Amino acid sequence: MVDLHHDPVVRMPLRVRYHECDQQGIVFNANYLAYADMAAFEFYKVVFGSTSYITDRGVDLVVAETNLVYRRSARFEDELVVGLSIERIGTTSLLIGIRIHRDDELVLEGVNRYVWVDVAYHRPTPPPGDVRSLLDAAAS
Repeated sequence: MVDLHHDPVVRMPLRVRYHECDQQGIVFNANYLAYADMAAFEFYKVVFGSTSYITDRGVDLVVAETNLVYRRSARFEDELVVGLSIERIGTTSLLIGIRIHRDDELVLEGVNRYVWVDVAYHRPTPPPGDVRSLLDAAAS
């Protein structure tokens, strides 16, 4: 079960497109991860000022684990808001909470656990101090 405690750092609105739905007219489950990934780029801009800030410092984030709980169905042309929150900052990992709402209704909640890796070898590594400081500031 997902247990999110923190407020979103970023809220990204989107409208469900026809090709994102299955034959029942419901958003295909994998597209919720695509929505979270799209919001992650907004997250980078809000927290770090740009999408390339962390890679310019020789580190990157890769998804190591995902846990999603589908609460309601979203459909073609629904207006959704994807919220991402910082749930935990570890030594070499980062837990990002995902909440997707349609108005006040929770459609999905979940978490992505990211691992910091060096860009050259893709091995786990702690983020640089300035990166961690910006995350700490965004989380408070």
